Amino acid sequence: MRTPPRSDTDSGTGDLVAGVAATCRADLTDAQWALLHPLLPVGWKPGRPPKWSKRQLIDGVRWRVRVGAPWRDVPSEYRPWQTVYGLFR
Repeated sequence: MRTPPRSDTDSGTGDLVAGVAATCRADLTDAQWALLHPLLPVGWKPGRPPKWSKRQLIDGVRWRVRVGAPWRDVPSEYRPWQTVYGLFR
């Protein structure tokens, strides 16, 4: 069976940033992300692409809200807590 060719920016999730697999059981599944991704605003500023995917940051916000921990205790796999908090804010 042949698979269709994929571009360098297509990671299967529609992200320009390489996708990240779910690391925790409560992270967004691929099906949930497919529903949520089209609803997110598209960046309008030219320049450097983002370092971290929105999916990682949203999973970090969801982790923090679910656990109720301080922002500084967000696990590092969700990226720096300051960035996760910035998206939440």
